[in-house]
Amino acid sequence: MIIDTHLHLIDLSALHYPWLGGAPALNRDFSHTEYATQARRAGIEAALHMEVDVDQADIQAETSHVKAQSLEQGSLLRGAIASCRPEEAGFAAYLERQQADPFVKGFRRVLHVMPDELSESALFRENIKRLAGTGLTFDLVVLPHQIPRAIALVDLAPDVQFVLDHCGVPDIKGNAEHPWREHMAEIARRPNVIGKISGVVAYADSGSWTVESLRPYVEHTIGFFGWDRVVWGSDWPVCTLGGGLATWVAATHALIGGASADERTKLLSGNAKRMWKL
Repeated sequence: MIIDTHLHLIDLSALHYPWLGGAPALNRDFSHTEYATQARRAGIEAALHMEVDVDQADIQAETSHVKAQSLEQGSLLRGAIASCRPEEAGFAAYLERQQADPFVKGFRRVLHVMPDELSESALFRENIKRLAGTGLTFDLVVLPHQIPRAIALVDLAPDVQFVLDHCGVPDIKGNAEHPWREHMAEIARRPNVIGKISGVVAYADSGSWTVESLRPYVEHTIGFFGWDRVVWGSDWPVCTLGGGLATWVAATHALIGGASADERTKLLSGNAKRMWKL
C-alpha cells in the first residue's frame, strides 16, 4: 500500500492560481479523476491533498473544494494540508476554524519562492508556535540555502511537527550536493522534523535522469532522518515534468529495493498513517 502525502489538484474553473502563468506545462486542469486512474495502477490507495498556492482569497475555498471531492464515491482523498499565512494577524482565528475540521491535517506556507526573511518575522514565528498541541503539521518547502532558516524556525517551535518537502529541494540537475548535504544532516538532527521523499524528479534533468542520479539525494535523506521519520509523496502533477507518476513510483521502488519489508512499509504508508491518523 502507498499513501501519497503530496498530491496537488488544479481546477482553473473553481480557483485562481497566480503562479501558473509562469508555468505553462502545469497551467491546465489536473483532476482527481485523472490522478486516481494513474494512482491506482501504481498501487496508491490514499492521498493527502497539498495546497497549490492559490490566490489568498481562495485559501478556504480550496480546502472546501478538495473536501467535497473527498466525499465522492471512490475518492482517494483522506485529508488536506491547507494553505496559510502565518505572517498575518488573522492566522490565530484561521487556525481555530481549521481545527474544527478533521479533514485538515496540517498547513503549508510556500517559502522557497518568497523572500528569505518571511519566516523570520516575530509574528510568523509566534503563529507557528500556535500549532503545538493541535496535532496539525507544518510543511516546509525551502531551497537548500534556506534550510538554516528552516532550522531556526524548527528550533523555536520544538513542540510542532514539521515536514521537510522534496528532500530539501536539491539541485539534482546541477549535481549540486553542497551545502544541501550538510544542511540536511543538520535539520535531520531535530526530532520534530520528518523528511518527505517527494518531488525530486522535477529537480533532475527531465530527459536523462536515472535511478542512480536520484539515489545520492534520496539515500542521504533517508539515512539521516531514519526510516521512522520519512514519508512518501508524488508531487503530482509537478512530477509530470520529470516523467510522470508511474515513473516516479517505479523509481521509488528501485531506490528502496534493498530495504526490509518493514522499512519500505514505514516510508510508503506506515509513518503517514501514524502521523496524520489516517
